[in-house]
Amino acid sequence: MTVSEREAREVAEAAREQDWRKPSFAKEMFLGRFRLDLIHPHPEPPAEDVRRGEEFLTKLRDFCETTIDGARIEREDRIPDEVVAGLKDIGAFGMKVGPEYGGLGLTQVYYNKALAMVSTANPAVGALLSAHQSIGVPQPLKMFGTQEQKDAFLPRCARTDISAFLLTEPDVGSDPARLATTAVPDGDDYVLDGVKLWTTNGVVADLLVVMARVPKSEGHRGGITAFVVEGGSEGITVENRNSFMGLRGLENGVTRLHQVRVPAANRIGKEGEGLKIALTTLNTGRLSLPATCVGAGKWCLKVAREWGEARVQWGRPVARHEAVGSKMSFIAATTFALEAVLDLSSQMADEERNDIRIEAALAKLYGSEMAWLMADELVQIRGGRGFETAESLAARGERGVPAEQLLRDLRINRIFEGSTEIMHLLIAREAVDAHLAVAGDLIDPDKTLSDKGRAAMAAGGFYARWLPKLVAGPGQLPGTYPDFGELAVHLRYVERTSRKLARSTFYAMSRWQGRMETKQGFLGRIVDIGAELFAMSAACVRAEKLRRDALSSGPDGRAPYQLADVFCRQARVRVEELFGRLWHNTDDLDRKVVNGILDGAYTWLEDGVIDSSSDGPWISEAVPGPSKKKNVHRRIN
Repeated sequence: MTVSEREAREVAEAAREQDWRKPSFAKEMFLGRFRLDLIHPHPEPPAEDVRRGEEFLTKLRDFCETTIDGARIEREDRIPDEVVAGLKDIGAFGMKVGPEYGGLGLTQVYYNKALAMVSTANPAVGALLSAHQSIGVPQPLKMFGTQEQKDAFLPRCARTDISAFLLTEPDVGSDPARLATTAVPDGDDYVLDGVKLWTTNGVVADLLVVMARVPKSEGHRGGITAFVVEGGSEGITVENRNSFMGLRGLENGVTRLHQVRVPAANRIGKEGEGLKIALTTLNTGRLSLPATCVGAGKWCLKVAREWGEARVQWGRPVARHEAVGSKMSFIAATTFALEAVLDLSSQMADEERNDIRIEAALAKLYGSEMAWLMADELVQIRGGRGFETAESLAARGERGVPAEQLLRDLRINRIFEGSTEIMHLLIAREAVDAHLAVAGDLIDPDKTLSDKGRAAMAAGGFYARWLPKLVAGPGQLPGTYPDFGELAVHLRYVERTSRKLARSTFYAMSRWQGRMETKQGFLGRIVDIGAELFAMSAACVRAEKLRRDALSSGPDGRAPYQLADVFCRQARVRVEELFGRLWHNTDDLDRKVVNGILDGAYTWLEDGVIDSSSDGPWISEAVPGPSKKKNVHRRIN
């Protein structure tokens, strides 16, 4: 499909949740309002939820240690069927499905703890469970399905069936306006045609959530719509099982739908609501990725600690050398902060008192970026052994530590469920929502003069009240946030810096107005600053919670405070660098160089290399029609 830039933006904008019915800590922070009361005291789960969650984690740990052979999965490029069957038996496929449908009904907090644990046994297994429950059939049905749909499909998802989510197409990634798969109404059915790419779990799925475009016609509003589709339906062909640099056991493929009949009763929500359903589902679904990142950070810390003590150079363990020790400090402090962000966001999701769409997006963005850095630092700490495979290490008599595998496995998290670049834009859009709500018409070229006049009046009133509040705040008072002891200095910094962040955003909007959306480098830095401030806040709140818990049981709880303190100090260095780069950067020069690259001005720089790529188009054709390939779909009984 050919879609203009404006049309693509309109589709994305229409899919957004437009209203803010609940408070949001992160939204307020981007507006310069540090609402510590929204996250402190740290929310606590009910005792019964904790009991059920811990009970399942004990069962899952035993299963992981006795049944999941991560090295075998890496070697054979497949999760053994008996592992999948065992996960079904212990209820792992129904962690997020309610007990009334045969599931475990775990909270978001314990679901994420389970994913963190199983992903350290093997991340492909974590991806299997996450894709099934976070974005597959259970979550959208739980939120938007009819009672009949829940009764029909959720018991299957809890115990027997594997589900997958089909949105991406060979020529459609983060730009859903160009979605080409169609769902044509025909009596009481819809007839689906199209090709879907990167269908995680699609190779083995029994149930699919398929996004397809319904043509507008009499009696049909049309638009991108979500359907539950039986994986074994006539006309569905899994044409390829894809292979990747990491997640070797991932059952990810290319799925062709040709004249696939789907009952109208299997439509989720109304016609045209598919993207909104997908994005709303991802508000909590995205938390599965930072969960795996937290697990990775904990594993990195364990390996770094044990190796750093065992490896001796120049008369001292390498961990005692500052060059290595600083990397270990970064891993420990960052793991603490990531777990703080994850647990806080997850508990807020469970309580449903706050709108966490920005918090979940920040957790995904920050977790995937920082986990990659931690894994890279672990490889560096391990030296040559970090670059060597676990199999090779074991073959020559050493501990088989899969550090290089972790680096490969984690790399996809910066792309999965919204790349870092897309997450920057998505979060930035939410961060400036209040400004666009009152002043958007002023910078919209299609608005009339009368529209702009009304917008000017509304904007004047909003900014007259808002701007003066950005000048001073509690972060400038030495005694503020006394409950946090020595961590109070960091919360005061967050309060001051959130106001500075809001001032910078306002200045940029005043300066660039309608061109603001093209300043993606600037927007990315704004979001990264917000992510650091959110992580600092979560780390301090978690440290204080752990200190209080420790005081009630005996110890003084100094260790969490120490980790929160060092993390905040590391984060402040990064924040100050990002602020400097808001206005002093090479963004304009970079655009000129990019234009030169695309115009062929630098092709001479490519001389002297051999391109080992195979022949073929950059993007495969996805012409609707019957499949000409063997169906590689397989069911796991």
